[in-house]
Amino acid sequence: MKSNSQKVSVLEKIGYSLGDLAANLVFQTLVTFLAFFYTDIYGLQNDHASVIMLVVGLVAAFAFNPIIGALADRTRSRWGKFRPWILFTAIPLGVIALLAFTTPDFSYKGKLIYAAGTYTLLLLAYAASNLPYSALSGVLTADMSERNSLSSYRFAAVMFAQFFVQVFMLPIILHVGDGDKAAGIESVMTWMAIIGTVLLLITFLTTKERVIPSPEQESSLKDDLGDLFKNRPWIIMLTLTILVFVTLAMKGGSYVYYFNNYVDEAALQGFLQPILDSLSAMGMNFFGSDIASAGFGLFNAGGIICSMIGIAVSSKLANKFGKRDVFGTTLFIATLFIVSFIFYKPENVRMMFMAQALHMFFYGVTTPILWAMIADVADYSEWVNNRRATAIIFSAMMVGLKAGLAIGGAIVTWILGLYGYVSKDAAVAGQELVQPESVAQGAKMLVSIYPSIPFLIGVALLFFYEINKSKEVQIQEDLISRRL
Repeated sequence: MKSNSQKVSVLEKIGYSLGDLAANLVFQTLVTFLAFFYTDIYGLQNDHASVIMLVVGLVAAFAFNPIIGALADRTRSRWGKFRPWILFTAIPLGVIALLAFTTPDFSYKGKLIYAAGTYTLLLLAYAASNLPYSALSGVLTADMSERNSLSSYRFAAVMFAQFFVQVFMLPIILHVGDGDKAAGIESVMTWMAIIGTVLLLITFLTTKERVIPSPEQESSLKDDLGDLFKNRPWIIMLTLTILVFVTLAMKGGSYVYYFNNYVDEAALQGFLQPILDSLSAMGMNFFGSDIASAGFGLFNAGGIICSMIGIAVSSKLANKFGKRDVFGTTLFIATLFIVSFIFYKPENVRMMFMAQALHMFFYGVTTPILWAMIADVADYSEWVNNRRATAIIFSAMMVGLKAGLAIGGAIVTWILGLYGYVSKDAAVAGQELVQPESVAQGAKMLVSIYPSIPFLIGVALLFFYEINKSKEVQIQEDLISRRL
């Protein structure tokens, strides 16, 4: 394994992080709004939305990602293995993201086909862009402390994208569309597609691949897959990634229903009014058009700000105590604050906002560590097998991400259906859409008990993950010695 200086400049870290900002303009929109878009804007029935999200998501997870990973690991170009993928997928990803959130004037059957087709293309384009982007972090540097720092930059950008999508996007959709959510989301997605494309091009131009496999490390796809299934840390991280993203998709996709159907409007209005008055004085009048959407946005805003604080301290904690122990401890504490939502009554708005802030602080600590741990698993595989297969290891984690997103998103619409949720398509024409009282309880369970279960299982799995602080140091030293 040949490598140059393993230090990464601040400019390159920022340039790399902009790729995740671009990707998360798409990903956070899928997590936060896809179920809501299909049921309340696009007009699909709950069960049809669930089937599309689950089937297409699982196909993308188990077909697209392994193929892209194998191809990326075998890419040879003057730009490296992974950077060409970022370059050539930048424009297609933006265009397809816009198409996936467009509502065409088709028959219901035509809309079903269009939704399934555009969602499939979007997940394919996302895999072709984001999987090589994620694998790029494993070859920008072999220095583990630099990787921790790189992850912190990267996930600060993630939080920025999450902040925009979860805080401003719904109020802006309502404001720009003048009440027409379909027109509003198309307008917003147009600008997001343009901005995302430019950011990915900047990532391509500012990064450099430093960890370059020697010719004697070349391996077949069969060898790479064999290495994977003998790699217990990889199996644990794959399972953990699925569990984490099931929870993120479940609670992230449920908050909009929680504020629309559970939280007491009068209590929310009283709690938010001073904040809304201050924002209005600064020219942000679009927050005041709908109190539920304003509450949803500001609830997410407080959580994301606290998550950014967690990300800021993450690297130091991981360097001192090791990634595994910090990840497991903070994930467990974050889960306790999810569970606490089962105790809040509709008028306990202040407690909801406080619990979200504390939950997101502790979850924020885990965010960059997860991907740094996956890069460590790639090192572990090279350490054991003397062969490096970065992209296929990251592709397996992307399988977990997509599978978790598909399962969690489908669970949202499926469980809401069990509690009697009425979609836009099922509503009686000319009458105001009124949800049965049972929907409020379903929304409450979807942000408390149900999403806490995958997190707790993930915490338990980490007891079997062997790459602790001392083994991190041992692997790094041994690999540096070999490369020299």
